[in-house]
Amino acid sequence: MQATVKWVDGRMFVGESGSGHAVIMDGPPDHGGRNIGVRPMEMILLGVGGCSSFDVIDILQKGRHDVSGCVAELSAERADSVPSVFTKIHLHFKVSGNQLSASAVERAVRLSAEKYCSASIMLGNAGVEISHDFEILEG
Repeated sequence: MQATVKWVDGRMFVGESGSGHAVIMDGPPDHGGRNIGVRPMEMILLGVGGCSSFDVIDILQKGRHDVSGCVAELSAERADSVPSVFTKIHLHFKVSGNQLSASAVERAVRLSAEKYCSASIMLGNAGVEISHDFEILEG
């Protein structure tokens, strides 16, 4: 896997993935940015949410569950001192579908957390306290 990050100006950078997709990252005005892109640490948090959500949907669909949606709401805490690393991340999944069982959704969330989500497992191995929960919405 490869990527490039190119400085544009101020605190704005364009990141391009090896698959050819680009994203703008920027900082707040009080740090020299113009606030026109996500912060790099927000990108990490979004990566955890995307990786975990990918797993949850994949596991449920492979189990032939009638899943129609998944929203991962993430909250994180960071250290007060530099480097201001993540200390805690919580993922709350809102999974919707028809007749989804709590055991099936719990299994998908657990498998993502313990076996499949490289992003959250990597951060957990680095000392970030990562927790998960879920709710099921009919429809």
